[in-house]
Amino acid sequence: MSRQSVHTELAPQAIGTYSQAVRAGNTVYLSGQVPFDPASMQLVSGDFEAQVRRVFENLKAVAEAAGGSLAQAVKFTIFLTDLGNFAKVNEVMARYCEKPYPARSTIGVAALPRGAQVEIECVLHLG
Repeated sequence: MSRQSVHTELAPQAIGTYSQAVRAGNTVYLSGQVPFDPASMQLVSGDFEAQVRRVFENLKAVAEAAGGSLAQAVKFTIFLTDLGNFAKVNEVMARYCEKPYPARSTIGVAALPRGAQVEIECVLHLG
């Protein structure tokens, strides 16, 4: 099975040796997105909710560049520096995903790139 890199200017550019996403057959693996504004590559200002919204907008852009949408998400992995923000993630995620909701894991971490409070990665199934 061949692998195909996915790229869009509407999401932050990769800052290392990785792709924004990789498509393998009908499955797309989206790299973790932090709340960087794609135009400035800077962390968005504002509260935690603003960070979560930016992350979902970045994921949405990459999903669309892969030929899909977040409606085709089958798994999210969420990394939080403060698990007290779990309820806010649920609230924002409900604006981007409908039932049946994708599978999900949430992991508490000590730190994320450039002081971000949240990072989310995603798997889509386009079939």
